[in-house]
Amino acid sequence: MPCRALPCSVPPDQTAAPRTRAVLRSLWAAGAFALLAAVALVAAGACLPQAQAAESAAVSTEHSVATLITDSDTADGSTPLRVALRLKLQPGWHTYWQNPGDAGEATAVTITAEGGLTGKTDAIQWPTPQRIRDASLMSYAYTGDVVLPLSLPLHAAKEAASVEKTSATGAGSGTGTGAPTTLKAHASWLVCASVCVPEEADLSLPLAAGAPHPSAQTPLFEAATQATPVPSPYTATLAADGTLRVSGQDLSPRAVKEAWFMPDKPGLIDQAAPQNEAVQNGAVELHLKRLPDLASTQSLSGILVLKDAAGSEHALYQTAKPAPGAAGGVAPRGESATAASSLTQAGFGQQVVFAFLGGLILNLMPCVFPILAMKALSVAKLGKAERRTQITSAGCYALGVMVTFLALGGLMMALRVAGAAEGWGFQFQSPVFVTLITWLLFGMALNLLGVFEFMPVSGGVSGTPKHGHWHDVLTGILAVVVATPCTAPFMGVAIAGALSGPPVAGLAVFAAMGLGLAAPYLLLTAIPGLAARMPRPGPWMQYLRQFLAFPLLGSCVWLLWVAALEGGASVVLLLTTGMVLLSFAAWLYGVAQTRLIQQGHTRTNAALHGLALLGLLGALALIPALLHQQGSAAASPQTSALPKGVEPFSTARFEALKAAGKPVFVDMTAAWCITCLVNERVALDVPATQQAFAKQGITVLRGDWTNHDPAISAFLKERGRDGVPLYIYSPAHGPEVTLPQILTPGLVISTLENQTK
Repeated sequence: MPCRALPCSVPPDQTAAPRTRAVLRSLWAAGAFALLAAVALVAAGACLPQAQAAESAAVSTEHSVATLITDSDTADGSTPLRVALRLKLQPGWHTYWQNPGDAGEATAVTITAEGGLTGKTDAIQWPTPQRIRDASLMSYAYTGDVVLPLSLPLHAAKEAASVEKTSATGAGSGTGTGAPTTLKAHASWLVCASVCVPEEADLSLPLAAGAPHPSAQTPLFEAATQATPVPSPYTATLAADGTLRVSGQDLSPRAVKEAWFMPDKPGLIDQAAPQNEAVQNGAVELHLKRLPDLASTQSLSGILVLKDAAGSEHALYQTAKPAPGAAGGVAPRGESATAASSLTQAGFGQQVVFAFLGGLILNLMPCVFPILAMKALSVAKLGKAERRTQITSAGCYALGVMVTFLALGGLMMALRVAGAAEGWGFQFQSPVFVTLITWLLFGMALNLLGVFEFMPVSGGVSGTPKHGHWHDVLTGILAVVVATPCTAPFMGVAIAGALSGPPVAGLAVFAAMGLGLAAPYLLLTAIPGLAARMPRPGPWMQYLRQFLAFPLLGSCVWLLWVAALEGGASVVLLLTTGMVLLSFAAWLYGVAQTRLIQQGHTRTNAALHGLALLGLLGALALIPALLHQQGSAAASPQTSALPKGVEPFSTARFEALKAAGKPVFVDMTAAWCITCLVNERVALDVPATQQAFAKQGITVLRGDWTNHDPAISAFLKERGRDGVPLYIYSPAHGPEVTLPQILTPGLVISTLENQTK
């Protein structure tokens, strides 16, 4: 055939095709080798252990990001698992150590393991915190990327362990079952900057079964370990004046340029006060400012930080034991403290006299006014009674008063021995107690109004109701219980002396106080003819009895307000519901009493008594709910609004003002203290007194002891008091002045002016 595509004179290249096929074969071989190498690497990577991510899904808020991390993504239970709460905080925000300092709340986390392995822990291994000072306050906190580690012991789940036992022999204890494990954590923390925001998160992290090996988070755990204080190699003592002395051969001014101490519990030292460290060869001394809750026989533990010349910080966990010969407590300050000290050291006879005078003056205090109604009615009846009856009635009233004083005194001394610093009137800090007293006063008011009678009638249908001597005993008991919110002159220092002395002597002091309260009634019956000069009995006594019910009803209104402050609306709802049930029971009981007088015993009367009992039991059935509300109220107590120019009391604020050389007036009060409220309305929160405070630049701090407050309790105890009211004026220069329990504007203003001169 003729050649058409190419000139016939140019023969084709016979070597091109073999070269192309050789190149293609080379490329195919190289690709196959690369593919096999990749497969081999993948297979090898699947078999070799690597650092895997062991961090939960994040829970993010506006101020922080929370995750749960572990130092291994597998677990077999052979060793405790290191796990941690990780908080990434926004710049400028911080969260708190186990001792938050003067403000804040410690972070809390609970971690539970479920599945193949089980376990639970909430014990944080706290790294060393930073000190954050805000004006006169000191906080111990963390910033930035915070890792709070915990050690989680793991054990094989019971179900998985039984399967493993039957399917595999010779398995050692503490080994995994092959089933995965899930860690679940609930964490709550407080983040603060210019404001504080409580936050919480529920976190979950799955772990495969297997021998533990480092995860990608292991460096975070190592850094946390480096930041955790180690046990101190030094010995330390704490003197009565607050000097913390740490002794060790390698301590010297060359090795330690700065030192500070952070206690692991709040309320023991003034954390914002300068510690004024002094370093010498073989010892470091820090001057701590003790608070009343730090007893002389109590050890103090916390973190001691030593900083060298290069700026490196070494954190040690240090425990200081009381120095030999350390005296107890903090010395009281001011005139009230001097009086308390002199009373404690005075003879037993003088303590009894002070107690008697305090109880006598207590009859004039506003707290006892509700019971004066019942006492007045009893006195009015003395004129028609035989002398023997008069003396017996007064004796029973005095017995009720003195026994109740002895019971309260014994309870306070027992609580002090147990470590609870409870003061006079402490029972009114309980919404349950306030509710019970309100119900009791309400029932007494219904009795005075004639809704029912306390005692069953005697003498058949023509009989008249008669009260036994138990009525006088009950009146005495109520007089003491309702009087406890008040502290009369001489009473505060008498109670302080009773609580600091031997138990028998202390009980005698409380008995003398009760005798003073009962003395006017005893005197009335002891003087012949005095009771006979009382107005002659007549129909007017019935109207007097009904009228005297209204002071008791007024007391119920006041106690309702106290309950609202202590427990909120829920407590008020339960309290008023109980009042309705009690009034229903009292009405039915009164109807049954009337029918008993008219008709004698009938089945209808029995049924009415049964229904009345159900109403009473219905009210008592509300007590468990009240106890629950009391626990809730303790976590978030209500507070009353402060007048203009008055600040809430805090020990740190008080000390900061004194350190700055500014005058301070302290008002310790409570909603259940009528004397306190009267003083505030009449003498303190009035224009003349407020102008005097402003004119002299006096800061007014008001401490509300309506709910239990350890700081206020310590302040009272430090100044020799066990109850409110307490009024302290601390001038810019000079000692503190304690004002009387009963105030007038002129008394307050003159005290301020005299101390300014």
